[in-house]
Amino acid sequence: MRSFDDEIARRLQEAADSGELQGAKGYGKPTPEDPAWDATPKALRMPMKILKDAGAAPPEIAMFHERAQLRQQIASVTESGERRRLQLRLVELEAVIALRLEALRINGNL
Repeated sequence: MRSFDDEIARRLQEAADSGELQGAKGYGKPTPEDPAWDATPKALRMPMKILKDAGAAPPEIAMFHERAQLRQQIASVTESGERRRLQLRLVELEAVIALRLEALRINGNL
């Protein structure tokens, strides 16, 4: 019975032999240095790379975008009740972002 690593190696070899890998981005070139790699906790490096390569962003990025939108809305709204509601949502969102980032910093996971 083959191990999982043996099966991966076999399939990679088949792809290399068939020429399929030659079409892969960066094939035959050294991996470019990414300063974010060292700044990312070890447990999250591979999941974050997979998301990045797939063109997807971690949930915190969506939160940063929402925060920017809220700030724009607060700056443009004239009604005080609506402004207060948006400011409360911004405070809540910033607290969630801070907690998630602190959890990542301390534990390397959420």
